[in-house]
Amino acid sequence: MAESLTKEKEKEVDLSEFPHINQGLAGIVAFSTTKSFIDGQKGELIYAGYDIDTLAENATFEEVCFLLWNDRLPDQQELDSLNKQLRSERGLPEPVLNYIKSTSESAEPMAVLRTSVSMLADFHDKETGDSDKFRQNKAISITAKIPTIIAAFDRSRNGLNIVEPLDTGSTAFNFLYMLNDEEPGEQAEKTMDLCLILHAEHGMNASTFTGRAICSTESDMYSAVTGAIGALKGPLHGGANQAVMNMLMDIEKTDSDPVEYIKKRLEGKQKVMGFGHRVYKTMDPRARILRGMSKKLSEETGHEKLYEWSEAILKTMKDEKNIDPNVDFFSATVYYSMGIKPDLYTCIFAMSRVSGWTGHYIEQAENNRLVRPRAHYTGEKNLDWVPVEER
Repeated sequence: MAESLTKEKEKEVDLSEFPHINQGLAGIVAFSTTKSFIDGQKGELIYAGYDIDTLAENATFEEVCFLLWNDRLPDQQELDSLNKQLRSERGLPEPVLNYIKSTSESAEPMAVLRTSVSMLADFHDKETGDSDKFRQNKAISITAKIPTIIAAFDRSRNGLNIVEPLDTGSTAFNFLYMLNDEEPGEQAEKTMDLCLILHAEHGMNASTFTGRAICSTESDMYSAVTGAIGALKGPLHGGANQAVMNMLMDIEKTDSDPVEYIKKRLEGKQKVMGFGHRVYKTMDPRARILRGMSKKLSEETGHEKLYEWSEAILKTMKDEKNIDPNVDFFSATVYYSMGIKPDLYTCIFAMSRVSGWTGHYIEQAENNRLVRPRAHYTGEKNLDWVPVEER
């Protein structure tokens, strides 16, 4: 009854004063940016001028970080300097390590990551100033430490020794080394590096918007990244690839036919994670790249069945709903084939996306205006006060 009354009141409201009310801010342009461009009709994704296919074929994650922070690619000297800074910032303050060791073994990895990043604010150089160099130094420090946090927690919760980060090697190499306590092979490093590139930036998504809104209050970068991690933690944003893997594991556990499994979910009006996108009206270009990686990796690691099921599910969703996969669908199989636990998938997403979040923070801070949208009030007005004994 209350719901129907609310709908009736909404019909009576003159919305001419609010011509841009869209649920979920769909289609609303909130910021100008040079960080990325998406053409949902063409399935095109560009980072600061460079097509994602070009970056996937040629770049390293570190080069993409520099690109998102500076709107240009680094020369060799600049890249060497960035790599040196990233490697020097990988270690964690002792109180953060102690928190990771002492927190519950059953804690959600994303919750631990969120808390750890927030704690880092206490230990950053307290130099004053809001220069671009100061912001980039903070971006480098956060980007370097997030892989260490993830690997440290995963090992700690499993009763294993925490592996100290190396002062050499790429972000991808060092993360896999800290996670598994052994140096990864060339192909594993290359695959992880490519995954980091593909997840680094993606327009004005929920977590990026959150980070920019926090920045607009002139709060610090740690607060903005902590808030962005909180937004990414939600299953409708960052948790989809874990849900995809859970679905594939359920198919295996129940010995189900993947086509019939998906049709049954659709008949029951259940959501199939990893499909559809708020922006893309065709296949997500990142999914296309990950699809090829998934096939190659599954063959190399003996997980061909997962890839075959994924292809069967893709065809079923296309036939039944004409919906294409997004970046989460094939990334699940890629991570699983690399031996990474499903509940770490969203953390790895954050490990990559921090480059985009901090890039947006730098951009917002350079030309800031407080984010202050309006809300359309649909409640009662001017109600009579009733004494508590008469309610």
